Amino acid sequence: MKVLVIGSGGREHAICWKLSQSRSVDKIYCCPGNAGIAQIAECISVNQNDFQALLDFVKYEWIDLTIVGPEDPLSRGIVDLFQKEGRRILGPTKAAAQLESSKVFCKDLLKSHGIPTAEYKTFTSYIHAEEHVRFKGAPIVIKADGLAAGKGVFIASTVEEALDALRVIMKDKAFGEAGERVIIEDCLQGEEASYMAFTDGKTIVPMVSSQDHKRIFDDDKGLNTGGMGAYSPAPVITPEIEKIVMTKILEPTVRALRSEGIIYKGILYAGLMIHNGMPSVLEYNCRLGDPETQPVLSRLKTDFMELAMAIAEERLADITIEWMPDPAVCVVVSSGGYPGNYRKGDVITGIDAANMLEGVQVFHAGTAFKENEIVTSGGRVLGVTATGKDIATAKARAYEAVQKIHFDGMHYRKDIADRALKKQ
Repeated sequence: MKVLVIGSGGREHAICWKLSQSRSVDKIYCCPGNAGIAQIAECISVNQNDFQALLDFVKYEWIDLTIVGPEDPLSRGIVDLFQKEGRRILGPTKAAAQLESSKVFCKDLLKSHGIPTAEYKTFTSYIHAEEHVRFKGAPIVIKADGLAAGKGVFIASTVEEALDALRVIMKDKAFGEAGERVIIEDCLQGEEASYMAFTDGKTIVPMVSSQDHKRIFDDDKGLNTGGMGAYSPAPVITPEIEKIVMTKILEPTVRALRSEGIIYKGILYAGLMIHNGMPSVLEYNCRLGDPETQPVLSRLKTDFMELAMAIAEERLADITIEWMPDPAVCVVVSSGGYPGNYRKGDVITGIDAANMLEGVQVFHAGTAFKENEIVTSGGRVLGVTATGKDIATAKARAYEAVQKIHFDGMHYRKDIADRALKKQ
């Protein structure tokens, strides 16, 4: 079979890597891909925002399945177009993807169906939002309504920080139309975790748990990013909490969407806050997380192509999904200055040496080829991922691999998975 993967990050490299292990996959295409993906797939030059051109390519090459990695194509309706033309594609429709593309839609849905989440208010006026912040005080959370590449959420510890966030979103228009509405919500206390599941609209099958590290610096300091590392499993997700997440959050969410005429198929990702054994929804994503995908797919034993086809064909109940017991840790290596302005074009060395270490796989994110060398081309450059008999072993292998890699200005957190180690 032939498969097309849309996207260019570490998540998409992990997807292509897992697909390359499938006995049923003969050819992998990726649009646009990156330097790492190009080693296992054919990267095509079609504009990933030109859905008709992608559809034409799929028809011409007789692609059996398209897998959408990032959120933007989902929010703009690529699945609707492909389904209309009778083409298999993994991902939710535009209406279903509102769970991620509109935080207002998501929060309103959760509230109206009694699914646990933080109290909130929605604003289109800066003046009214400012008044609310001054009334509520801090800590408080400010969110742009639309997609902002993981950077539209501000956890403000002071009123001044909250007002700065409002100015960035509503006055400076840092996120464009995504900031026309803001949500101001209570700051939940506890520990965050990522909980992803496969669903074909009828059956929901959870993945192994994981935990992301959003802040740029150690000890969860600094600005929010798209994710600076992740590990799986997350000890905070106990079997008891997992049952609550399934019965009180994921299953009710799919039912709530169905009650509004929306069938959700694809990946359902709940960003959770766990406090005193009770989970609440921070946000929903409608695709695999990045960098959570890297450690999670590293643990997947089941053929990913068979799994993806089962979701697309609504026969997920017929698939038995198996996972490897060994934990996995992913350390993201970023360009200096990220998540702000960062350099591009710096030569990267040591990736091959890192990949030779036991249990290690380096996933490319912001990389490209330049004169036969691999260079930086994005904020998050690599996701150095390792498995091991336990979290400590996986972490040690990941950081040993990071030490093999070099490019000017490279930055990475040194405390990925420490939270899990403290629980052992």
